[in-house]
Formats: sequence, structure tokens, C-alpha cells
Amino acid sequence: MANRLPDLIESIVALFVEYSDAEGMISKEQMMKMMDKDIECADMKEKLQATKCDNNLCDFRDFFCCVEQVAVCCYQNNTGKGQDWEDCSKK
Repeated sequence: MANRLPDLIESIVALFVEYSDAEGMISKEQMMKMMDKDIECADMKEKLQATKCDNNLCDFRDFFCCVEQVAVCCYQNNTGKGQDWEDCSKK
């Protein structure tokens, strides 16, 4: 139980590394492949399609914001809670 956050962080970084290129960037196309393979959240797929990334590439910060949105979407869909949480894409 004490290692939940470090384990979660390691998993998120490993997922980014799996899909990113040698320069530490992930394309919108690769993010969509990840979403199709690892996440079933239609709302997030729509948001991701609307996301503007420079040259269609995102760094880890952009990727993590996407992960935050996926987490909120999944939590809201699964629990019905958190409907009033701020969307990180508006920050």
C-alpha cells in the first residue's frame, strides 16, 4: 500500500517510453494507438483528437495532462463522482 504512488508513476513513465520516440516525444497518432489499446473512453478519444500539439508531437508534460484527463474521465464514468473537477486542458 505504501508504494502505490511510486508504482503508479513508474507505470506512467514506462507507458510514455513505450510509445515515445528517441527524442522523448510522442505523436498524436501514437497516443491514439495507446488509447485504442489501453483505454476505452470515447470522451477522451474525442478530446485527444481536438488537442493541439506542436507538429503533432507531445512531450511528457502534454502526455501527463492527457493521462490526467483519462483518469478523471474514467473515475467519473465509473463512480459518477468528480463531475465538477477542473479540466487540465483549460489550464
